[in-house]
Amino acid sequence: MVFFSSFFPFLPLMILTISCIQNPNLLANGDTSLIQKTCQTTKYYDLCISSLQSDSTSPQADTKGLAIILAKLALANATSTNSFLSSNVFVKNPNDTVMKEVLKQCEDRYSAARMSLQNSIQDLESELYDYAYMHVMAASDYANSCRNAFKRNPNLVYPPEIDHREKGLKQFCDVVMEIIDSIEY
Repeated sequence: MVFFSSFFPFLPLMILTISCIQNPNLLANGDTSLIQKTCQTTKYYDLCISSLQSDSTSPQADTKGLAIILAKLALANATSTNSFLSSNVFVKNPNDTVMKEVLKQCEDRYSAARMSLQNSIQDLESELYDYAYMHVMAASDYANSCRNAFKRNPNLVYPPEIDHREKGLKQFCDVVMEIIDSIEY
């Protein structure tokens, strides 16, 4: 049940991605070569390609627009993780104040990641690329600080569901930062 609830928010994106891979004609007409060229500059090419192909506005977007699309996907990840953490699904014992406190710290960190990603989108739209990069990097660091909160409490195990979400957010952030680096300004 826990796996399904942590997996469910990503299900529509995965279905759309698979549909686009099986039928590339689902994409709107436009310059898909820019998508491929841009994604080739990133460490997570497959994530970049599948994510951008799942968005119908990607073929018409310039490089800045591609970065915005991916930043919005990172924002969706951070928002979903924040909601997931607030559900207290990992609190097995209502008296476990340590677990509750660590989960609250994680929830706060993912809330800060959301704010950073919202700021990065605004910065990208305003062509303030240095600030956008800084905010995306901060979002990635906020996700990492959740892991560190668990490390500071050796009796707690870092849940794989959070680990998976953290890695996803960090990969999206890496791709966005690499695209920002490729923008000529």
